Amino acid sequence: MSIGHDLDCQSDLSASITKLNQKSKLHVIREAPQTLLPKLFKAWKVSHLVFEKDTDAYARDRDNEVMKLAKDAGVEIVVRTGRTLYDPDELVKANGNKPTMTISQVEHAGPKTGKISRPIPAPKSLPDPGETNLDFEQDQPSSEPDFNSTHRDSKDGSYAKLAGPEGDFAVPTMEELGLKKATSPHRGGETVALKMLDDIIKNEKYTATFEKPNTAPTAFAPQATTLLSPHMHFGSLSCREFYWRVQDVVTKWKSKASQPPASLTGQLLFRDMYFGAQAKLGYSFAQTIRNDHVRFVPWHLRSKVDEKRNLITGEYVVDSEEAQAWLRRWKFGKTGFPWIDAAMRQLRQEGWIHHLARHAVACFLTRGGCYIDWERGAEVFEEWLIDHETACNSGNWQWLSCTAFFAQFYRCYSPISFPQKTDKNGDFVRHYVPELKDFPAKYIYEPWKAPIQDQRKAGCVVKGDGSKLEVDGMIAYPKPMFDFNERRNICIAGMKNAYHVGLYGNSKEVLDGTWPKKFEDGAEGPTKGKKESETEAAGKRTINIDDVESDYGSEADDARPKRTKRKRTGTLDGFVERPKKAAK
Repeated sequence: MSIGHDLDCQSDLSASITKLNQKSKLHVIREAPQTLLPKLFKAWKVSHLVFEKDTDAYARDRDNEVMKLAKDAGVEIVVRTGRTLYDPDELVKANGNKPTMTISQVEHAGPKTGKISRPIPAPKSLPDPGETNLDFEQDQPSSEPDFNSTHRDSKDGSYAKLAGPEGDFAVPTMEELGLKKATSPHRGGETVALKMLDDIIKNEKYTATFEKPNTAPTAFAPQATTLLSPHMHFGSLSCREFYWRVQDVVTKWKSKASQPPASLTGQLLFRDMYFGAQAKLGYSFAQTIRNDHVRFVPWHLRSKVDEKRNLITGEYVVDSEEAQAWLRRWKFGKTGFPWIDAAMRQLRQEGWIHHLARHAVACFLTRGGCYIDWERGAEVFEEWLIDHETACNSGNWQWLSCTAFFAQFYRCYSPISFPQKTDKNGDFVRHYVPELKDFPAKYIYEPWKAPIQDQRKAGCVVKGDGSKLEVDGMIAYPKPMFDFNERRNICIAGMKNAYHVGLYGNSKEVLDGTWPKKFEDGAEGPTKGKKESETEAAGKRTINIDDVESDYGSEADDARPKRTKRKRTGTLDGFVERPKKAAK
């Protein structure tokens, strides 16, 4: 989903370079940097290699290899931090060499690394490009695994020639990459980003008093938030440019302005928090296994692990066919809960949903309904989000699953009452779940309660599991997957038990597979209270997340532990539904 946005950014950058020098543009060469750059250093007589620091685990490995190659070639290396407000590594050092797990830690550690510098102006001119001959053989990278295979309608032809099909170093097109036409209405590029930022800053009241929990996740055309996150991800908008443009307005409004963590600048601090945590934990940050900061919960559909590399493989074990069906229905907006389905369909179509909508669907999949591993949800978001960043995506899923960053697992988003707070008429649902567009407002979030005559009048019957678009000759919307209140209470009891057991991703029992002994028989999730037998193991099957496409690809106990509230940790949980205590 994000590739179209990326190509927009490259095209816009190339056009901006050409405006400064008609002889120049962005030169895109089709080969992996590890094999290309040593040849390029020699062919183009490169003296300096300048790039932005990237603390993603894979990026560190890649960049360390490239820097070694540059050093061996006598090329001077210049690395600068620009992706975040603070250098994530320096932030970790200032936090006592520990991952940043709260906003208050970022607020205290950040200033110790130095002031947030203002961005420098863009250049007014550029020199002519040097020698651009490519008199060497191309080393084509392996095409496997192809993570975009489900989004292609033809073969990827981008590696046919080093300088592209026409030999002119042009930015690739979706057609060249063999990709289907993008469905997202959101465009990329610095020109678009700066126009969006200008429009936001012009509305000083919005800029100065913004508070994320008070924005409506049901708002669309336009949305209630800035929608600048994709631009910061792709670098088409500097996070420091955004910070200082906003901060200048906040300073002007003084005490009337909102403050972090709910304010606009607070959103950047959340981002830095996740990047700091990832910088310290590396590969383990994006998974439970060997992550000493993530609680172990015996979720359904847990990841398979490569024991040699200590990394999840992208495959998972189907311990429950019911949970597998729930994951499929959740992914494609067929759960039978209109608010959840509308949000997931918006995500699939547009590559973006409001932050609180992300909260709601993540809670629903994990601790508030399905009890499915948060890693399954993170994989879907990685596939579809145009603003996907491993640090923020993994961090948010850990937060919403209450395995890290946030621990109030008894607070759940109701798929019925939560959206009603900002959209009683259900306009958001009517737009993204058009089969329900003519339902009466009182049934829009619970269409299964509508009398059959009202369903027929609205031209849609609530029937089936969503695998069929029509039932009995009428448009169909699926029945709910389950009783939400019942499932919520089951999940809360499961979370309470997991917290009581107290295992983490690096616990001995998790690593050696003896963790089931810590849980009672019949506990929610695939727990047996003992190691599974060979017969039970043989009854399970392994699946890859891509296989979830299937037929949908086409079209409560409130007993809380006592705790001291940490000052200004910032939850951004503006609206949540607490279950009533069960009758005794």
